[in-house]
Amino acid sequence: MIIVVVEDLLFLSKIQQTAQKVSIPIEAVDPAKVEERARATSAKAIIVDLNNRSGSAVELVRTLKAHSATRGIPVTGFLSHVQADLAAAAHAAGCDRVLARSALTRELPELLKALEHGAPIAIEGA
Repeated sequence: MIIVVVEDLLFLSKIQQTAQKVSIPIEAVDPAKVEERARATSAKAIIVDLNNRSGSAVELVRTLKAHSATRGIPVTGFLSHVQADLAAAAHAAGCDRVLARSALTRELPELLKALEHGAPIAIEGA
């Protein structure tokens, strides 16, 4: 199971459709419930839209990486390619991988498969 924290409903729909095509289970989760769902579902990875309207996506990553129950779950964040400061903040908070939204879109099927199976990921723009 991969947890997805994305508020943009159109983009979330694209992620859900892609996941269904490659037979990878995902669950869209509200940012306030990510930690609880990650523990309850034994999540294999978490994908976070770093442009979350609440502005707290980086803090969410920090919180996940601070708790022993969720620290080991790989977190992939995505953002606009021009947001270098946000990317640096996400890495500093513990985000395992930060991708431009365009790279996530282009590589989504391969990314979902790799995250689900714990495989190494080589994505241009990572």
